[in-house]
Amino acid sequence: MDGSGTGHEPGGPEGAGGDEAYLALERELAVFLRRARAQSGELAREVHPDLEPAAYGLLVRLDEAGEQRATELAGYFGVGRATMSRQLRGLEDLGLIARTPDPADGRASLVRLTGEGRARFRRVRDGRRARYVRKLADWDRAEVAELARLLHQLNTRAEARD
Repeated sequence: MDGSGTGHEPGGPEGAGGDEAYLALERELAVFLRRARAQSGELAREVHPDLEPAAYGLLVRLDEAGEQRATELAGYFGVGRATMSRQLRGLEDLGLIARTPDPADGRASLVRLTGEGRARFRRVRDGRRARYVRKLADWDRAEVAELARLLHQLNTRAEARD
């Protein structure tokens, strides 16, 4: 024991960057992210056959947070204004979002889901939730809640430190 009370030896696997718990976490996150990217494409196509996979996240954000400026959305997703503008134009062309003048600044506009966009998005979201319920049917509710809590904690820390 190293005297720190952690049970880890100095210069051992942790010191060498080889802690099995972190390697396992990295491995499982890589699988999770690969599946999430594939699922995002599937969900986007369910909303509209011509919807880009990356744009699905915009629908999630607009449904959760309500109308926002394009610059706020770009900042939230960490993309440039040109990228955001292109994605929003695609959503607008599909009739999933609309822009209205921002009353606080006439030069800017607010982006919101249209009724059609909200209905399509929520149908897909509800279907996805039903799939989670089926896949995790043998889990205890407390386990599902704990997983959600831990993922929230991971996301919060990742956003605060990046």
